[in-house]
Amino acid sequence: MGTLIKNGHLVDVEGDRDGLFDIFIDNEGRVEKVGEKGSLDCYAKENVVIIDAAGKYVLPGFIDLHVHFREPGGEYKETVKTGSMAAARGGYTTVVTMPNTKPVMDTVEHLNLQLEAIKKDAVINVLPSGTVTMGQEGKVLSDIEGMKKAGIVAISEDGKSVMDAEILKKGLIEAARLDIPFFDHCEDAGLVNGGVMNAGNKALELGMAGITNEVEDSIARRDIAIAEEVGATIHLCHCSTRDTVKFVKEAKEKGLPVSAEVCPHHFTLTDEDIIEDDANFKMNPPLRSRADVEALKEGLKSGVMGMISTDHAPHSKEEKEKSIKNAPFGIVGLETAFAITVTELLGKYLDIKTLVERMSLTPAKLLKNGRGTLNEGAVADLVIADIEEEYVIDPEKFVSKGKNTPFGGKKVRGKVLYTLCNGKIVFKEEN
Repeated sequence: MGTLIKNGHLVDVEGDRDGLFDIFIDNEGRVEKVGEKGSLDCYAKENVVIIDAAGKYVLPGFIDLHVHFREPGGEYKETVKTGSMAAARGGYTTVVTMPNTKPVMDTVEHLNLQLEAIKKDAVINVLPSGTVTMGQEGKVLSDIEGMKKAGIVAISEDGKSVMDAEILKKGLIEAARLDIPFFDHCEDAGLVNGGVMNAGNKALELGMAGITNEVEDSIARRDIAIAEEVGATIHLCHCSTRDTVKFVKEAKEKGLPVSAEVCPHHFTLTDEDIIEDDANFKMNPPLRSRADVEALKEGLKSGVMGMISTDHAPHSKEEKEKSIKNAPFGIVGLETAFAITVTELLGKYLDIKTLVERMSLTPAKLLKNGRGTLNEGAVADLVIADIEEEYVIDPEKFVSKGKNTPFGGKKVRGKVLYTLCNGKIVFKEEN
């Protein structure tokens, strides 16, 4: 039994296709044939699932390099099962989980706890990362080689930075030796000073301690330099400042293996959008200024900032009902990212092919997993979406356990209708 997707507008940058095509997916979950509209009717047999995608876009499945599924240790916020289901609803077929769980992913023993949950419950491809240091304490390197053999695809200290430059250098040397990227959370702990939102007029107005751009910029500058010295691949996570865009541009111009991601909240909202003490607007790094947002958008347009990720960070309702001063950092994003990107960027900063690059192909290339394309022979990870359908974001409809979003009530366009992972339907929108 296979699946035939008919009449859809296929956009596949790697396959150089942008038009009306039919796709047949075989029993093994791979793309067996791609042909012009109407040319694959010979596959429409009795035991074949047929999906009519007329008027819709067919895109390679989205890849998110930055999610928090909280398992093990924080299952009341999210699990691999609920997180992966939320990802599927958002059009994601591959995600990379951050390692700041409880316990953290610093040994093979700890990693196996997450791998077992992934094997048991994940409905999409869930790929773990491991910490740089034991316990994320910044003192002793984790068992990076052991975890690489067990299945991690990257190392990261996400949630904080490795503040000891010498320890970071050792970790980057190990990452380079093992040919895995370093996912960099850029935050100088010594400059935070209890900050909870962007340093600026709005923080003063709300009586909140501010976080300056230099908190991010200083570590981004340092870590790019160390990575260059040792020849490591470095990927800057959840970038929020105009100077980080500049640093990444300069690194790419030098030919360094440096990449960067931007989250939808950082290219959509500014600190001026925080009109009251609402912790659904609290994330790390914080919402920045209009100048920073514009730089991020231009960076995505030019390709300097090559990827869109979510930093999906679910928390309980009780945690997020606290003041910004006391609530945890983080918002959810998997179920809103595509719509926010379509609404804010499509036609203004990105065309549909560039959107596919930012959300699918470029992250696939960093992971070297052969996905991000719907060429014949490729794994059938794909999304069928209506980029014109308008609706209002309702957090109560989220599959994620986390409802913590600043986008509740926002009118958007762009809805995922189907998500197929490894050729299987893992999400279907029920009208």
